[in-house]
Amino acid sequence: MSGPQDSAASEPQDSGSPVRSDADSQAAADETVANAQADGQAKGDDAAPEMSPEMSPEMSPEMSTAEASAKDEGSAATPGAPRAGHRRKRRQRSFWRELPILIAVALLLAVIIKTYAIQAFWIPSGSMENTLEINDRVLVNKIVYHIRDIHRGDIVVFNGDGSWDPGTIPVNGNIFQQFADGFASMFGFGHPGDILIKRVIGIPGDHVACCDAQGRVTVNGVPLNEQSYLYPGVAPSETRFNIVVQRGRLWVMGDNRLYSDDSRDHQGDPGGGTIPESAVIGRAFIIIWPPSRWRFLPIPDTFNQPALNASHAAGPPAAGAQPAAGAYPLSARAEPTGQTIPLVLGFAGAIPLTWVQRRVRMRARRRRS
Repeated sequence: MSGPQDSAASEPQDSGSPVRSDADSQAAADETVANAQADGQAKGDDAAPEMSPEMSPEMSPEMSTAEASAKDEGSAATPGAPRAGHRRKRRQRSFWRELPILIAVALLLAVIIKTYAIQAFWIPSGSMENTLEINDRVLVNKIVYHIRDIHRGDIVVFNGDGSWDPGTIPVNGNIFQQFADGFASMFGFGHPGDILIKRVIGIPGDHVACCDAQGRVTVNGVPLNEQSYLYPGVAPSETRFNIVVQRGRLWVMGDNRLYSDDSRDHQGDPGGGTIPESAVIGRAFIIIWPPSRWRFLPIPDTFNQPALNASHAAGPPAAGAQPAAGAYPLSARAEPTGQTIPLVLGFAGAIPLTWVQRRVRMRARRRRS
């Protein structure tokens, strides 16, 4: 009875596959693991190009330095991110295109400033000493007399042609004629005239005379205390005069009275020695050179006396006496300086104007794009 049971228990079951040994099973397991590792590596290689640098926590160890620099160059060359060298060349081209504009604007401003606003003059003679010394450079304000009248005590630059010298009385002309003359003079053309510089003593309606009992010049009967600006040791005047300044005329004198050729020495000329207001170019208001002489040129206090504004009638002017022996009167001339100052001022104004128009043009270009 036990035989068939033993036989049944030990009989192998048919599973449809051959029976493997333990060694074969271990080899199969190893092969399966190797295949799985190979499949995983292949999948990782395929997915690597899809992973962006920003998503990976760190760069793959297999990536070489050459590959990293190539990626950087590729990203810099993308559209919308121009290279630094390209921007630098574009700025250089923009500078050379705008340089002629800058020069033209600077020249235009220089002519405008010189013609209508401020001009520098050089003092070649000593008849305004010690207020103005030889080789001083002064700035002349051409705007001031469009705002206010000429005042007593002003130091004025005027055109001597037709004032004391024979010729037509100078007229400034309209703004276009003035601009044309100023432009021509920038390049050495035109005739600047006989430019003189003096101090205004009498304005239209004033009665100017010399001298009172103390030897002082009087205006409308009020004596002037001129020691603050006259050349030291020089009398207010050794030439006698007595005149009422006519409308549109000025009585002018130099500060170095002994050597100044001024209204006193032209009493026999038309106008009785006075000059026309239309001949005045402007008011000298500051000494700019040499640096040791830098100072403003204010109106002396003696011309601020309220009594000077009182008008007095006067008789006919007296004949003027001749200058004292040994005196050699000189006209206090003022020569126009070079074009350095107006050009410097012109470039100083042109640079910000050019910068502003460039900014406006760049913004308009960005808006269009």
